[in-house]
Amino acid sequence: MSTPKVESEQHGELNCWRITSDTAELLVAQQGAQVLSYQRLGEPPLLWLSDQAIFKQGKSVRAGVPVCWPWFGMFKRNPEAVQAMYHAEDGPAHGLVRSRDWQLLGITSGDDDIRVEFTLPETQGDLPGWPHNVELTLSIVMGEQLSITLSSYNLDNVAVTLSQALHSYFAVSDVRQVQVEGVDGLDYIETLANWEQRKQQGHLGFAGETDRIYLQAPDQLSIVDPAWQRRIVLTAQGSRTAVVWNPWTARAAELPDMADDGWQRMLCIETANVVDDLVTLAPGATHSLSLTIASEAL
Repeated sequence: MSTPKVESEQHGELNCWRITSDTAELLVAQQGAQVLSYQRLGEPPLLWLSDQAIFKQGKSVRAGVPVCWPWFGMFKRNPEAVQAMYHAEDGPAHGLVRSRDWQLLGITSGDDDIRVEFTLPETQGDLPGWPHNVELTLSIVMGEQLSITLSSYNLDNVAVTLSQALHSYFAVSDVRQVQVEGVDGLDYIETLANWEQRKQQGHLGFAGETDRIYLQAPDQLSIVDPAWQRRIVLTAQGSRTAVVWNPWTARAAELPDMADDGWQRMLCIETANVVDDLVTLAPGATHSLSLTIASEAL
């Protein structure tokens, strides 16, 4: 691999880096250590960046892979063990780290990949209302595929319980024409129907707003996109739950950072530790949540 091109860019209020290799391009923001976009050269993007995204300090960008930690989703929907870790009023949705500036540790290139490393020092006792000491790092590796790993190392002398997710937005030609493979037979929570537990029959297609938590998910799921003649293959480690979300028409119209028809071009599959798939870190323990994104022709 030739030496990658690394450019510093300013998008609105956010500091970003655009990293280009022989085969792919990655855009990463310092805020949230958030991957904003990723695509292999000459192909449609793999990760979706809203064309009405808002690049504002303190606001997660609707794009790429936001990091949700030390809880996922609505705070009050989290199990008591997660809520008990936070010593303030009702916490913000999706945790405390996606709207903070992370520290870039380095961008390095090897023989066949490029590695971007971040840490967030505030998680070691300085997150408001969350008085725990956990070393949090995010590693992004771009080679033939893209791998993202979120690692939590408990430096405290007491156990810490958290929920978390890599909240990935994938780019699709038209969500009404794609299917998710790998979910057949899985139990899932239908959050749009009073959190009922149901069983998936066959592949998952899309014909309306979707917000499901798949339980005991396999390591590998795929998004099959016939119009773009590709399969996006997602391989997870350290996770047994997958959240599938698309806002559809009415919900998208309410979102200021998504075009009214933006829902057609995106699909979230979130690699997560939620519901009963929580992470409890004993003193000195480490947990890594990782997602690898690859594409192959149909």
